[in-house]
Amino acid sequence: MVGILDCLNSFSFIKRYEVLKFRYFEEGFYIKIKVDLKNNTQLYITEYSDNIAREYSYHWQTIDGKLIIRWDNAPHHKNIRTYPHHKHVGENVYESFELDCYSILKKIEKYLKS
Repeated sequence: MVGILDCLNSFSFIKRYEVLKFRYFEEGFYIKIKVDLKNNTQLYITEYSDNIAREYSYHWQTIDGKLIIRWDNAPHHKNIRTYPHHKHVGENVYESFELDCYSILKKIEKYLKS
């Protein structure tokens, strides 16, 4: 969990973030964070992690709620080579190699610079 907050603090395009939910337990944690970016888009981060499993969703959207990209590892889209890791771009689903906070924020940074 600390890694996620450290990650958020290391990118200059992040305006602010708010931890909406946090549960810590002996084997892991659950966290949900709302991130406001300087280009007036938002990123919602949801992560659950314990000794056995890790589930995540990074949902990047416009201020009015339109999806830009969502990265997640929900166990569907079995035809994707990186299953269960995938990303939604509009109505399309693609393989995803961005599996953590840092790599996803680096990808967003690249989009913002282009």
